[in-house]
Amino acid sequence: MPNFYDEKEIQPVQNRENDLFERLPAQLKYAREHCEYYRDALSHIDISTITNRALLTQIPVTRKSALIELQQKSTPFGGLVAHNSNLGRLFQSPGPINDPEGQDSDWWRMGRAFFAAGFSTGDVVQNCLSYHLTPGGFIMDSGARACGCIVIPAGPGQTEQQLDIIKSLKPNGYCGTPSFLKILLDKALSQRIDIFCLKKALVTGEPLPNSLREDLRDKGINVLQAYASADVGLIAYESEPIDGMIVAEDIIVEILRPGTQIPVAEGEVGEIVVTNFNKDYPLIRFATGDMSAIQPNNHGCERTNIRIKGWLGRADQTVKVKGMFVHPQQIEKVRSSFTEIEKVRLVVDRHDHNDFMRLVCELKIIDASDKVIKILTEKVISRIREVTKLGAEVTFVNVGAIKNDGVVIEDKRVFN
Repeated sequence: MPNFYDEKEIQPVQNRENDLFERLPAQLKYAREHCEYYRDALSHIDISTITNRALLTQIPVTRKSALIELQQKSTPFGGLVAHNSNLGRLFQSPGPINDPEGQDSDWWRMGRAFFAAGFSTGDVVQNCLSYHLTPGGFIMDSGARACGCIVIPAGPGQTEQQLDIIKSLKPNGYCGTPSFLKILLDKALSQRIDIFCLKKALVTGEPLPNSLREDLRDKGINVLQAYASADVGLIAYESEPIDGMIVAEDIIVEILRPGTQIPVAEGEVGEIVVTNFNKDYPLIRFATGDMSAIQPNNHGCERTNIRIKGWLGRADQTVKVKGMFVHPQQIEKVRSSFTEIEKVRLVVDRHDHNDFMRLVCELKIIDASDKVIKILTEKVISRIREVTKLGAEVTFVNVGAIKNDGVVIEDKRVFN
């Protein structure tokens, strides 16, 4: 099947639905028997009767935002990983949130996203997502290799070295965030470095605005995007630009009204909730915190699964910056590290398709000297990087300048 990753992608819609819900009771039974968390969460439910979407709503939602507390109570995975799991790696993403990886090849099921983006055997892919503690680099790495690609494990940053790698190893593909791809291309253009070997890209970790996609295509790179998470792996992917994102095979995706168990109508924006069939990390009705909507009128390529409209924001104040989640709890951890600071607000904005953060701090000290401000600024910047793994600017304001509106993270970014 040269045009598709496997025959599942073109099966009749009802066949897919029937197959998923025929398999679901066995997966629920497995989760209850092998995961401490689901032993309790599913104890009062007759799982043999959960055979369609309407009945699935009987099962409580588990929210990604609850993982930090769950994992603190029962380390390392809050009882969500199966007792008989076959794990190969352990990760700790900012939050902190612990994530596992099983031994199976392409454990996150990313291969079909790379295939739909035009990657195939023999392609050389420069992977610019991080391999350090977080799973992003490994998620993309395994998906590219599932398509027969050769992977350069470059990771993020080090722009000059990245360009040297492109010049010497001549990859024809890129995977990582779209903003970093733009940084590489702009740097190459300004230095008159020939990196025209790059022809295709699969991007993830942040939104891909139409303007940035067009800019990258004008530079000769065909760019498609995938939506995945460290918890459930691939959720949706593109096969054509601006044609919606195709929901991945072998998962059940619901769009729920945020904070509820209630599915929204087709086309209405809600929170993405995923049920997977992973035996190592069986997640049942897992609320990602990301917002999207089912896209009516399936069209484009012949893949038959439902499509979502892509990322449409967060259901909570958590944001993703340069592919990394930043949680309100982390910002409070920064604030509580300094007796000189009364209140903080993290402002996230975007310039020239690149994210940046600024922490606004209410300073208790009256008439602080420039030297004191400079030293404190350096300490706060260092603490932000230690907690979030990201850089930020810091500004100080008088006590009372930040509104009492409950906002800890203000996302001012506009993607277009």
